[in-house]
Amino acid sequence: MKLSDIAISPFIHTLRGTFRQESHRGYNQIQQFEMAEEYRKPGQFQGPTNTVEVTGESHFGSVDNEHATNEAVSHGLQQIEAKKVHWYSYLATTDFWIVLLLGQLLALCITATNTFSTFLVNYGTSIPAFQTVFMYILLSLIYLTYTLWVYGPKKYGKILLKDGWKYFILSFLDVEGNYFTVLAYRYTNLLSAQLINFWAIVVVVIISFLLLRVRYKIFQIVGILVCCGGMGILLASDHIQGTNGGAGENMVKGDLFALLGATCYGLSNVFEEWYVSKRPMYEVLSFMGMFGMIINGVQAAIFDRESFQQATWNGEVIGYLVGYTLVLAFFYSIVPFLFRIASAAFYNVSLLTGNFWGTIIGIHVFGYTIHFMYPIAFVCIIVGLTVYFVAGSVLGESKKPWLGDNQEEGIAGFGTAKLKALNMARKQGLAPTSSVENAV
Repeated sequence: MKLSDIAISPFIHTLRGTFRQESHRGYNQIQQFEMAEEYRKPGQFQGPTNTVEVTGESHFGSVDNEHATNEAVSHGLQQIEAKKVHWYSYLATTDFWIVLLLGQLLALCITATNTFSTFLVNYGTSIPAFQTVFMYILLSLIYLTYTLWVYGPKKYGKILLKDGWKYFILSFLDVEGNYFTVLAYRYTNLLSAQLINFWAIVVVVIISFLLLRVRYKIFQIVGILVCCGGMGILLASDHIQGTNGGAGENMVKGDLFALLGATCYGLSNVFEEWYVSKRPMYEVLSFMGMFGMIINGVQAAIFDRESFQQATWNGEVIGYLVGYTLVLAFFYSIVPFLFRIASAAFYNVSLLTGNFWGTIIGIHVFGYTIHFMYPIAFVCIIVGLTVYFVAGSVLGESKKPWLGDNQEEGIAGFGTAKLKALNMARKQGLAPTSSVENAV
């Protein structure tokens, strides 16, 4: 499915027929129990009326195995969604706490990279494009190597020829989002740049609504607004303390760069969520690393050449570059999982706590003082993140609307609703352990 088809294709609706009751001959004990009359109660899962034989020779991509997988996913989703749901149902799941903690872990990673960048600037080493190219090189070394080992050069080459342009667009948006956001801070002040970064959330919500046909619930909208309100309190406290950076060198120019960077960020987040819902995470990251290394390397050679020559180079600077690269690579490795189990919108609002964590680190590292409004703002953002998942299904946002009713267009990787449904079906004895490829 091409990216351009998302906006024009209707949802894939799978018609589920009523299963006929047949003889129990040939079924195992679990299936016989599930097809018994006393098991068929309103709202409960009904067992299948046919069996699919899966042999050791079956392989992913065969019609029979794909059909068996889709059947198993359909049954698993029915089983999960048939459970009685309360407004707090998702909040009581392990997934919610994983999502919440992952969001804050990513916010801490962003804070750590900002801290390393501050150390570099203090040493007179300001090379924003050049310092990021090492992260893309590391991603390539890890994920491109692994993907070539799994696929082989021939299969990887075919994917490159067929879908390489899509991954190039994703990488370009990601690189430019980083570049223009950093560039904006040179011309505008801190308060203005952070306010404009809210635009990334707006872009994510609008693009997800229009292209991916995501329909946000009222509590999700309220949760986003509460998070933005908490961020507003953080910015207000900075303004009160006079730590917003004062007047910028060229406010209009800087604000335009910030707006462009936030737009690229929002677009890249939505497109990456779409990619990782359909393809293995290691494949997506391998292409992002490869293309990002090329694009960012060219930009660094053009725009950072003079800064590179004037930069200070010593052991501490190299250590900060290594720390920056490792933390950012870890950040990029975790983001796809959050996109699968939650969404690009939740990811963006989770990062709003970055200012709070930055202040906590700044107290111990740079001697900052904390304003009394900061804890209030942090609590508001966490409350907003919790409200975001109120009255949702037990699957949260892992069930993606663009993948079809039974997620047949998606991959059964870590964090996906498809894998959860398959695991449920396996517990019921309705799906073989080999019914889907080993995907990440």
